[in-house]
Amino acid sequence: MSDASPKMNPAALARNVLKHYLEKGRMPELPAPLPPEYREKTGAFVSLKKRGRLRGCIGTIEPVRENLAAEIAANAVSAALRDPRFPPVNREELPELSISVDILSPLERISSEGDLDPKKYGVMVCSGLHSGLLLPDLEGINTVSEQIRIACQKAGIEPGEPVELYRFKVTRYREK
Repeated sequence: MSDASPKMNPAALARNVLKHYLEKGRMPELPAPLPPEYREKTGAFVSLKKRGRLRGCIGTIEPVRENLAAEIAANAVSAALRDPRFPPVNREELPELSISVDILSPLERISSEGDLDPKKYGVMVCSGLHSGLLLPDLEGINTVSEQIRIACQKAGIEPGEPVELYRFKVTRYREK
């Protein structure tokens, strides 16, 4: 995968990586040279949907790889093969999948639910060793209380347990 267009959509990068991995069983070379926006270090989530239903979603809240391109590539493969909620994606499914990539802003600790808006901000909840994250602007999640409840549920945090709240914004990219 060389000679990436400087305007390559992150979702297209995720698809190209996933296609290569499913066909050849290994990670591809990342585009070279990387456009400047792919050289940044930031967290990113890759979401896969099949016929409008979630098929896999894996991401990193904070960067753990050398750049955004590597973050997207690793998370694309993980979303397809390692999301414990779903069986691994197979090569034949790839044409049926729609892919989106959310690039996260840094986490910001907030003091109250009033600082959230489920359409504008994602939320991370923490209690002890448990934490759960929910991306913003998800279909069917319209209130702050729903957003927090689902994030707590994902984390295994019991209702009524005190939590620390963090918010973040995303830049969402979908395939064209």
